[in-house]
Amino acid sequence: MCGITERVERMEQTKAAEKGAGAGGQHARPGAAVNRAMTTFSPADQEKQRGVRRMKLTATGLLVFVALVYVLSTWAHNSGAGSWAAYVAAASEAGMVGALADWFAVTALFRHPLGIPIPHTAIIPTKKDQLGVSLGEFVGENFLSEDVVRQRLRAVGIGSRLGAWLAVPEHADRVTAELSTALRGALTVLRDSDVQAVVGEAITRRANAQEIGPGIGKMLEKVVADGGHKRVVDLIVTRAHDWLVLHRDEVMDAVEGGAPGWTPKFVDRKVGERVYRELLRFATEMRDMPGHPARSALDRFLTDFAGDLQSDTDTRARVERLKGEVLGRGEVQDLIASAWTAVRSMIVSAAEDERSELRLRVRASLLSLGSRMARERKVQDKVDQWVEDAAVYVVTTYRKEITSLITDTVASWDAEHTTKKIEANIGRDLQFIRINGTVVGSLAGLLIYTVSHALGA
Repeated sequence: MCGITERVERMEQTKAAEKGAGAGGQHARPGAAVNRAMTTFSPADQEKQRGVRRMKLTATGLLVFVALVYVLSTWAHNSGAGSWAAYVAAASEAGMVGALADWFAVTALFRHPLGIPIPHTAIIPTKKDQLGVSLGEFVGENFLSEDVVRQRLRAVGIGSRLGAWLAVPEHADRVTAELSTALRGALTVLRDSDVQAVVGEAITRRANAQEIGPGIGKMLEKVVADGGHKRVVDLIVTRAHDWLVLHRDEVMDAVEGGAPGWTPKFVDRKVGERVYRELLRFATEMRDMPGHPARSALDRFLTDFAGDLQSDTDTRARVERLKGEVLGRGEVQDLIASAWTAVRSMIVSAAEDERSELRLRVRASLLSLGSRMARERKVQDKVDQWVEDAAVYVVTTYRKEITSLITDTVASWDAEHTTKKIEANIGRDLQFIRINGTVVGSLAGLLIYTVSHALGA
């Protein structure tokens, strides 16, 4: 009988699997993979199902046994076998009641007893979705609450454990290598044109959004006050003097070429020599005399210009227009965009080189951080607090999405196959309830009959 039952159930499972596969081929649903995983019986599930059937036969056999005992003991009592038969009959009668009551309770979890749609039976197939909602709410309230998350993470001591792990040089090397690989991968995935466009747009937008005149004015004012511009002036006048010395003929030719055509050549020559000498004298005096009047005039000019950059509306507006023109030039945009290429190449090269300054600094920083986290309680508490805050934020913000995964998954399961799979996994233990009900019922019936008989006597 058991073998026939097994073959019938295997045939039903095969038909159901073929039907589900055909439906999935015609119209795949988002939860199809979950349904297949839930409704497919693995070898372990099939073994559990066979165990359930054996326990059902055992529990049913025990019920048949106490029923037979009841019949025989009742016959013996009516035949005058003695008072012991009445005790046995009472015990076996109560055992039958307990066995039938527990059979009804266990069966009502999975199906309607005897196929009769009695209210509040077939609980799992009919209340599957409600059970999924209740399970999701239970998990959300008892596992994803802020207090539970903080207590569990605090008990783990992530800060001290992570610090001790990072303090080991081999682990720091591993983390450094993984970070380098991730960095190279990220830079490889990013398209240069996209990044260049973003960088160029960000720099241009930032520059356009902020007025630069007052800032330049303050900087220039401080530079002039500290005398920082004097070295620049020294460099310029020295180069101007040296240039005049080396290019005497070019200066004279330029002066002569600008003279009127009616003037004699020797006059033009004399004028050119005079202009050249005056220019050379002026450059020499500027170079050799720190207190030259022209230097003082330049100081006053820079001071006044710094003030105008900060307070003069017209000057500031001119600077802004000049800034816009400069940023709008293609050469400037190309320069900004090319900066990303240089930075990217530098970072990739440093990430690939195990002895690069970047990787050595990262490794040293990880070792230092690990040592501090392993030793200093303050650092441990700070890391633990960060982890707790992050975890609490995730569970409080996305609790509904997390619990909906449970609810939606349960809702997507097929009720019939879900019931069979749950029964296969817990049904064997439930059959012990029937056995216990038979035994406990018999003992209770015997006790009740004994007490009643004693009191009645």
